[in-house]
Amino acid sequence: MATDNTPLSPHLQVYRPQLTSVLSILHRITGIALAVGTLVLVWWLIAAAAGPTAFDTVQSFIGSVIGRLLLLGWSFALFYHLCSGIRHLVWDTGRGFELSTAYASGWLVVVATVILTAISWVGGYAALGGL
Repeated sequence: MATDNTPLSPHLQVYRPQLTSVLSILHRITGIALAVGTLVLVWWLIAAAAGPTAFDTVQSFIGSVIGRLLLLGWSFALFYHLCSGIRHLVWDTGRGFELSTAYASGWLVVVATVILTAISWVGGYAALGGL
């Protein structure tokens, strides 16, 4: 049996992650995070229907430091997935595949995500009277 001298794909220790690959992986991760966050939303809705004791339990969890960090992560995932999805819609039109454009739109997604997350949290706290 003859051995094939074709090169193997690069090993992960040699491969340097690129912005496009990192953003693609992050898009998938945020999709999963949104699904898990939806389960928390369903828990909250069921507790609201179940009565004040169950609702107070969920509210106390969501109002804790861990709960607020989860909400922050969920809102970041929502805005990232939204912005990245818009980027993918543009790609569906056949535009934006040039390397410089792909990197520019990738960084735009990251910046827009941070800005939208910050605006929603600052605006949310301002609307609640600075809780």
